[in-house]
Amino acid sequence: MQSLPVRTENTNPKAVTGRRRLRRTLRSVMLNYQLYLFVLPTFLYFIIFHYWPMYGVQIAFKDFSAALGIEGSPWAGLKHFIRFMNAPSFWTLIGNTVGISLYELAVAFPAPILLALLLNEIRGNRFRRVVQTVTYAPHFISVVVLVSMVMLLLNPSYGLVNKGIMTFGLEPHDFMTDKDWFKSIYVLSGVWQNAGWSSIIYLAALAGIDQEQHEAAMIDGASRLQRIWHINIPGITPTIVILFLFAIGGIMTVGFEKVFLMQNALNLESSEVISTYVYKVGLLQLQYSFSSAVGLFNTSINFILLIVVNAVVKRLGETSLW
Repeated sequence: MQSLPVRTENTNPKAVTGRRRLRRTLRSVMLNYQLYLFVLPTFLYFIIFHYWPMYGVQIAFKDFSAALGIEGSPWAGLKHFIRFMNAPSFWTLIGNTVGISLYELAVAFPAPILLALLLNEIRGNRFRRVVQTVTYAPHFISVVVLVSMVMLLLNPSYGLVNKGIMTFGLEPHDFMTDKDWFKSIYVLSGVWQNAGWSSIIYLAALAGIDQEQHEAAMIDGASRLQRIWHINIPGITPTIVILFLFAIGGIMTVGFEKVFLMQNALNLESSEVISTYVYKVGLLQLQYSFSSAVGLFNTSINFILLIVVNAVVKRLGETSLW
């Protein structure tokens, strides 16, 4: 008589450990489901609006046709990348984008650090709250309103700046149409708008510094400037390094809205950046594959810069993104 096969349990230690870990994870999810539901909208946001659209990046390597769709469009290889790098405006776009970003790194990046150090030294709570409110408020002004305010202030006929210039007997100047002034106006108006808000993270880092270090330094006779230099700045250096890495990672990404609103035919030579070029070529001229290739090229440069600078910073110190 033929015996039936005996079914044995899987006694593989790795499989048993994996099942136990899975059960433990599921039990933890069930016990803390409220927290997972709280995080779910953010998780879905990034999946839907940041990761799922990456599927369409492939049209940068295709001759995209809306009638054929993404899958049906023929492959074009690196044709659009080569076309962009051979374009007459290639180096102008790169120069303007990198120029504005480096200008921001030199001026706009240190501004909130300096402001946070100054705010941290204010002892009067009422005066400190007033200064913080005044410096934070511009952050909540929309880009459209900000550019309108800049245009009104710099208007050659009735602008406050040109009125001040004329009081000294000088001729008014139309700053918004002067290509030499575009980068300065863009960066300095951004400092006014964002320095106060960006200083919050540095103030939080300063609040975490042990006050006993200041007390010991004061006993040793250290001045306020010496305490700032030897205690406060080293205390916020890790925060500065992380934010600097983020800034380097976006060096090829200059905000589209503000540049586009400040742009005109007379300052186009210094105001045309990659983001505005992609908008004009991709949406206005309907060259989707070419504009996708330009955007992917831009993102790739940012990614490479982030990896290189992170490696350099990690070699020089202990603070890095990974």
